[in-house]
Amino acid sequence: PQLCPSGSLPGSSSHFVKYFYTTVSEPSQRLPQLVAVGYVDDQVFVYYDSSSRKVQPRVSWMKEVGKEDPQFWDNQAKGARGVEENLRADLEAVRTLYNHSKGLHTWQWTFSCELRGNQSKGGFMRFGYDGRTFITFDKETLTWVASEPQAQIIKRKWDAIPRYNQGWKIYLEEECIEWLEKYLSYGKEMLMRKDAPVVTLSSRTEADDGMETHFCRVDGFYPKEIDASWRRDGEVWLQDTFRGSVAPNADGTYHYWLSLRIDPQERDRYRCHVEHNGLQEPVDMSVKGERLQGGKGWTLFQAGGSWEEI
Repeated sequence: PQLCPSGSLPGSSSHFVKYFYTTVSEPSQRLPQLVAVGYVDDQVFVYYDSSSRKVQPRVSWMKEVGKEDPQFWDNQAKGARGVEENLRADLEAVRTLYNHSKGLHTWQWTFSCELRGNQSKGGFMRFGYDGRTFITFDKETLTWVASEPQAQIIKRKWDAIPRYNQGWKIYLEEECIEWLEKYLSYGKEMLMRKDAPVVTLSSRTEADDGMETHFCRVDGFYPKEIDASWRRDGEVWLQDTFRGSVAPNADGTYHYWLSLRIDPQERDRYRCHVEHNGLQEPVDMSVKGERLQGGKGWTLFQAGGSWEEI
């Protein structure tokens, strides 16, 4: 498909390009029959729908592609329209397999390729029906894996064409990676930057047993990869700890949190340790609010108190 459409990358971060296509059986004014969204890392960079029938840039740096190649956007649109026709046909075929002649149904296609920090490559492709995984491509065995009984028919059909599966493997591991590297070169100021995290600590005392829960929040960092842990006496401590997920902020950076429940008499033994490419040296912050080294941080000296910069 045209919508997704070598050399080494600086730093140790991983980067990916990912596409989501969704087609519906009963389009409406609010819901086009097909919507496609492309991401580089977690940033939306292209968009297409069946109403406009145009591939549109969603980031300023993608406009440079059109300047370099005047036919780029027209070619992308032609490719997306071809994919649209194929996915509509797929949806009708799958509805028949389920005997779903009426009602709103969805057919989704997702694929991605990744260039990791160690220069290894990853990638996947899968189709979904009504929000459930239907069939997935295994590029190592060059076969399709059916997740639903109805998918067995399609699996046998696609696996019977070796060149078809080999072509997808080549696409995910070569052509898609080449496009990813090209996009990274266009958007390097945004995608290759290194924003250091801001580490903050807060705590609360449990009324029932007097134990303390401490929260270590890490915010505003880019790229996404980060190593954050609670440490006791310098060693990673997992007992009575909880972690959130690394999640994006509106400005394209990320945030993360981890908590720790401890006996207040052992407070001096614990530190929140954070390592990130944007930091010149790791941040090591004690639960008492004392930043031991590196980084920029805030602390809450006592539960219910006010924030104070350190």
